[in-house]
Amino acid sequence: MPRANSPTSYGSVARALHWLTALLILANIPLAFLAENLSRGTDADVARVAATYSLHKTTGIAAFAVALARILWALSQTRPAPLHPERRVETLLAEAVHWSLYAALLIMPVTGWLYHAASAGFAPIWWPFGQSLPFVPKSDDLAAQFRALHGWSSKLLVLSILAHVAGALKHAFIDRDGTLARMVSGRTQAANLPAATYTSLRPASLALLAWAALISATLAFAPATPPQTVTATSATGNWAVTAGTVTFTSKIIGTDVTGTLPGFSATINYDETRKTGTLAVTLPLAGLTMGAVTQQATGPDFLDLAHNPTALFRAGIAEQGGQLVATGTLTLHGRTAPVDLPFTLILDGKQAHVTGQATLDRRDFAIGSAYADETTLAFPVIVTIDLTASRS
Repeated sequence: MPRANSPTSYGSVARALHWLTALLILANIPLAFLAENLSRGTDADVARVAATYSLHKTTGIAAFAVALARILWALSQTRPAPLHPERRVETLLAEAVHWSLYAALLIMPVTGWLYHAASAGFAPIWWPFGQSLPFVPKSDDLAAQFRALHGWSSKLLVLSILAHVAGALKHAFIDRDGTLARMVSGRTQAANLPAATYTSLRPASLALLAWAALISATLAFAPATPPQTVTATSATGNWAVTAGTVTFTSKIIGTDVTGTLPGFSATINYDETRKTGTLAVTLPLAGLTMGAVTQQATGPDFLDLAHNPTALFRAGIAEQGGQLVATGTLTLHGRTAPVDLPFTLILDGKQAHVTGQATLDRRDFAIGSAYADETTLAFPVIVTIDLTASRS
């Protein structure tokens, strides 16, 4: 059987790449639905979800590589002509669907890959080449856009597959011609052989317009994530926070995942001469983000924002061994526990820059109680502050 295409049929290379691509895509679509709907109630459940997502991502990368090889091979080959060139509308639509499939086979896995690289996730791609991509920063906004593109491109992929399969079945059972046989066995009925190959830019143009419209609409309406810079207010006290970030990092299945708090209100009194003061902070948790696991982090198994929408930190400030420390209590998830927050203070006239880091233990706040060990979710949670304040 010849490897190259002919004006009347597909060669063995094109057919092998076609069916391998189909196998990978048709296996990967159910994996995505399965991962979305698996239970997340226990360590074993979360590990199963992560493994399913990892398999989905790894299969997607494999599908991308095979599809790219298939497309490059197709562009180097003669394209067999349609068996019914007189059916102009049908031929145009069939070719447009074919080009749409080509685009989907590249765009869908690439957008999923970009979403993975831009987000703080916990399900790695199973390969030795790392999880990041050059020039793709960790960004909730970028991740939201890539996720939306991936979701909508999956719908256009499914529609293209359904149209492609419907066309193949029509040729096999209604027209009873050799169109399907060209891709299955490489043979075409002699009576149906066309005189010449078929070329037209109109089908590719239609597919390109459809994908351009989808991408433009998705980018225009993709949900924006809350800003990572905190919004702070200070009703009393002699210092007011004006800008900064409050982040927290937890290790999930061996991967550091970082979340961001959207804002807080603070009452800060500090005497720089005595290096003493008090601190009272209220942190509304609505709008909290944690990359790909935001929904789980804010749900009933973890922070349970529906019943515990606010965290409170009350502390005294004093110097301990040459280091300023805010020593107090944190109330979170309905539990209160002692917390020490060492920090560095740089004063510049009426401005102050504060950086600090505290380590919490999620068990102190009954967060993730179903995860009794650190196999899935580590006990320590690192809270990092980087704030700018002005003297009131």
